[in-house]
Amino acid sequence: MKACLLYSPSKVESNPLHFADAPDPLPTGEEVLVRVADCGVCRTDLHVVEGELPPRKSPVIPGHQVVGRVEKVGSKVSRFHVGDRVGIPWLHHTCGVCEYCRAGKENLCDNATFTGYVVDGGFAEYALAPEPFAYRIPEQVSDEQAAPLLCAGIIGFRALRLSGIQPGGKLGFYGFGAAAHVAIQVARYWNVDVYAMTRDERHQRLARELGAVWVGGTIADPPEKLDAAIIFAPAGEIVPASLRALKKGGTVALAGIHMSTIPPLDYSLLYHERVLRSVANNTRKDGEEFLRLAAEIPVRTEVEVFPFHDANRALNQLKNDAIRGAAVLQIHK
Repeated sequence: MKACLLYSPSKVESNPLHFADAPDPLPTGEEVLVRVADCGVCRTDLHVVEGELPPRKSPVIPGHQVVGRVEKVGSKVSRFHVGDRVGIPWLHHTCGVCEYCRAGKENLCDNATFTGYVVDGGFAEYALAPEPFAYRIPEQVSDEQAAPLLCAGIIGFRALRLSGIQPGGKLGFYGFGAAAHVAIQVARYWNVDVYAMTRDERHQRLARELGAVWVGGTIADPPEKLDAAIIFAPAGEIVPASLRALKKGGTVALAGIHMSTIPPLDYSLLYHERVLRSVANNTRKDGEEFLRLAAEIPVRTEVEVFPFHDANRALNQLKNDAIRGAAVLQIHK
C-alpha cells in the first residue's frame, strides 16, 4: 500500500513525510482492516512529526482521524462487518486492568496506545484498529466532514465538559482552529455565549460566522468576565490572560496534548478558587456521546481537502494557521 512514512522527527518545513510503499496490514483477533477514505490532519500530528511528542515508533505512519470502510476482519470481530463505515480515533487501545481503566478513566490508562503515534495511523491506504475502539460513523455525515470529528470534535467535547460551562454561561475560546470550530457549534446548541480570542483574521471571521458573540486578538480582554475558558492553542503564554478573564470559581481547560512553557503565575490569578486543568485524551464514552450529539445538532465541519501525497503541504499550512476549519487528506475517492 501507499503511505506517508515518518522515519525521523523534523520540522515540517523540511517535508519529513515520505510518500512510499509500506507493507499491507493484516487484521488478527479483534482487529478490523479499514480501507481509508479520508484522514483528518490534526495539530497532534504536527507534534508527532516535529518531535514535540517523544518518538515511540520508527518509521511511523501518522494520522488518527480516520474514516473508511471495513475491508477485512479478524477472527474475533463480531460488531463490524465488511463494508461497514467506521472511524479510527487517537485512542487505539487501553489495557482495561490498570487503576484508571477500572475507575472509568481509560483516557489516563498507564498502558494506552495511540493511533498514528504508537501504532501506524491513517495517512495510508489501509489502517488497522481494534474493533472495541472503532466508531460507527453517522450515515448523514460525509467521509470528509466526519474525519475532523474523530479528534478535534471529541477532544473539544471533552474540554467543554471539563470546563464546567453551563447553559447560559459565558465561555472563552483561545485559538480557533479545527477543535474550536466544532466545539462552538456544541456550545451554541447548549445556549452558551462564546467569546473567541485568536490572532488570525480568517479564524476570527469563521468564529463570527459560527456565532461567537465577541471576537478579539489572542490575549485580548473580553468585554465581560467569563464563567470558563478553553485554550486550544499550544501557547503557554495565553494561560495568564485566560485566568485574568475568569470570574471567581471559573475553570480554564487546556485542550492540547502539548503546550509551550507556561510563564510564572501570580497567585492572585488562581485565587478565589479559579481552576487550571488539562484535558488528556478521551474515553470511548466521550466519542460515542459526541458522535450522537454531532448528528443531532447537526455539526458541520469546514474542511480543506488535500490530495493524499500532499500531507507535508497540509502540515505546513496547519503550522502557519493557514487552514480555515480543518485539514483533511483524501486517500481514496
